[in-house]
Amino acid sequence: MMRSLQAQLISWVWSRPYLLLTFTALFWAGNSIVGRAARDVMPPVALAFWRWVLALLVLLPFALPYLRRDWSILRANWKWMLVLGALGIGTFNTLLYTGLQTTTAVNGLLLQSMQPALILMLGALVFGEQVRIPQIIGICLSITGALIIVLRADLSALLGLKFNTGDLVICAAVVVWSFYSVLLRKRPAVHPLSFLAATFMIGIAAIAPFYLAEIASGRLIQSRPESWLAIGYVCLFPSLIAYLFFNRGVELLGSAATGLYLNIMPVIGALLAVAILSEPIRWFHFLGMGLIGASIVSAARIGRQPIVRPIHVAPRP
Repeated sequence: MMRSLQAQLISWVWSRPYLLLTFTALFWAGNSIVGRAARDVMPPVALAFWRWVLALLVLLPFALPYLRRDWSILRANWKWMLVLGALGIGTFNTLLYTGLQTTTAVNGLLLQSMQPALILMLGALVFGEQVRIPQIIGICLSITGALIIVLRADLSALLGLKFNTGDLVICAAVVVWSFYSVLLRKRPAVHPLSFLAATFMIGIAAIAPFYLAEIASGRLIQSRPESWLAIGYVCLFPSLIAYLFFNRGVELLGSAATGLYLNIMPVIGALLAVAILSEPIRWFHFLGMGLIGASIVSAARIGRQPIVRPIHVAPRP
């Protein structure tokens, strides 16, 4: 009886994309905070490398039966697996942690809030996805809401932003993640755990040479409690759980709607700042949250609204 209830609960949660993506945004917002907070004790490539190694060790006992079952399918789709593992696991987080070494949290949030628009554009250019009215409205609302929160409703702050090397690195990370989100539709039809484990392995292999170079340069992990807490958090919540939830969200909603919904990350980042840093919550936080909430409602209507126009990579023959 208890097992039956547990199975029903898991099935119910697994079929609720917005619930899964809310937790995804929470864990990824925490990932950025940890990456920034641990910058003095944890080199960026080391954090990325050990994040995935430990996450794989935790995942492998559960994923191994599915890996054995799905191995032939994974091997047959090895080219797409290499691309997805290298982008989503190997490259994105390494670039993110590297950028957070030198950029500010404000700039980082601002740059990451542009992901939904980029995902929509790439989906249209790469796969010829059709642009719908709710997507356009949702993109405009979500970006406006994110900007209001990040700039604290002060447009003059936009003129005062200074972009450094870290900002450019995070821009590259945003592009990488957008490609990963769009290309997830090419993932083979295998169990989520076997897919996750395989991409973790590929990502670790991609990061390893850069980690060795970082060690050779003299940048080592400082043996402090903050270092181990940072690794412990990032290997479990933003790695295992969030990636599993995100991949399921793309499966249920598509890349455009999923990317748009994840623009709640600035909202969650503001709430975390209140809870962790004791920063006051102001009226512009609520205004930004309201606009982002409206964008999510608009995204939920995708498929029930008329198409504005199809976008094609090349003219029809």
